[in-house]
Amino acid sequence: MIRAGFRVLIDSAPDLSVVAEAATGLEAVEQARATGADLVLMDIRMPELDGLAATREIMADPTLSGVRVLVLTTFEVDEYVFEALRAGASGFLGKGVGADELIDAIRVVARGDALLSPKAVKGLIARFLTQPDHSRLPEPAQLSALTTREREVLALVARGLSNDDIAARLYVSPMTAKTHVNRAMAKLGARDRAQLVVIAYQTGLARVDLTQPR
Repeated sequence: MIRAGFRVLIDSAPDLSVVAEAATGLEAVEQARATGADLVLMDIRMPELDGLAATREIMADPTLSGVRVLVLTTFEVDEYVFEALRAGASGFLGKGVGADELIDAIRVVARGDALLSPKAVKGLIARFLTQPDHSRLPEPAQLSALTTREREVLALVARGLSNDDIAARLYVSPMTAKTHVNRAMAKLGARDRAQLVVIAYQTGLARVDLTQPR
């Protein structure tokens, strides 16, 4: 019933279309491979394979390199948000969001942006830095591939700023800001802005101020 409701809502948007539904994590992975969907709206708690494991499988499949995952769940706790980000998700929403907010979130993630607010960044990265497995992320020296402006843009992305916000801060056009973000992603091998945020903090380019309230 919940999936049926989401389907009606999403299909009502003129630019969106539901191509498949899945009742389990395994089905979600299979349908992602079978349909060539641009985005998967993923629950966390599902039978056979939970949503986080399913997200990791999708992200690890080279044939699904263009697929984005937006996690939608009742369980709005830091641990799930963090694990969703580590699994490769580009966004995370609680099921209490409104219809318009959900549709907007799908559009944001589908176009390659990350659904990460400045408020969420601090908690996610602080938790990330306590984890031992950073093997798939660049070492600090790899930031040398970035230009000075790209480093500056990366630091602003890490603060949760949008392309428009970055453009206003740097007195450039939004298209120029987007170009810098895309070049940084390409040079660092990042799938999207969410991974750029993690990279910025993991390499020390940006730092978490744990003295400020979340």
